[in-house]
Amino acid sequence: MNFLSHYYFDRGSDNAERVMGMVLPDLMKNARKEWNIRPEKREEEFTGDEKTASLMEGWKRHLAVDKYFHTSDFFCHHTAQLKEIIKPLLSGSEVRPSFLAHVSLELMLDNILLTEGVVDPLNLYRLLAAADTEVLAAFLVKNGITDTSPFFNFLDDFITSEYLATYDQKGKIIYALTRICMRLWADPFTVEQKDQLALHLLPYISTIKEDYQTIFDEIEIKLIPYTVS
Repeated sequence: MNFLSHYYFDRGSDNAERVMGMVLPDLMKNARKEWNIRPEKREEEFTGDEKTASLMEGWKRHLAVDKYFHTSDFFCHHTAQLKEIIKPLLSGSEVRPSFLAHVSLELMLDNILLTEGVVDPLNLYRLLAAADTEVLAAFLVKNGITDTSPFFNFLDDFITSEYLATYDQKGKIIYALTRICMRLWADPFTVEQKDQLALHLLPYISTIKEDYQTIFDEIEIKLIPYTVS
């Protein structure tokens, strides 16, 4: 799931560190794609104080959400449908239809959460800005990231831009898809392919909207063991 869909599960929390932990794996992946830390393998090292424990709790909740989502019938069904829409549109492109279907579904869910008024992205940004930077820096250093400046530079830009708030605009989904694909492929789509993706892919949002709440309800029940505060 993407940022806003992860935030859905902590949308009622004012615990800034837990919310930060819930989106931290994706923040790190966006800041430096080669960063791949596994604090959940050494969980006992991150329980020394309340804020660090909250970061760790959020991190575990993120992993649990992705695990449940990516193995769900909802995910398998909709990515299969999206892949069939996408395949004819990618002639000559290096982008894998399965990858694009996966990312498209996640961005579409974020779009629905915004257009349906389920989450407040500005509150997410408020909580990220309120998270204790010293605790967060110590968490990163303990995970082997000794130079934390690239992360905090990215985080500052991420918060300042408030870009997630634009995901209610369907056109921004194509832009976001392009930017995500550019991390793997230098020139993922032609102008015509972007137009075709907008024309044929974006209408599928209406299909997802019919049953999107089921996957959030299903995951929320399964997340109960990952909530300790």
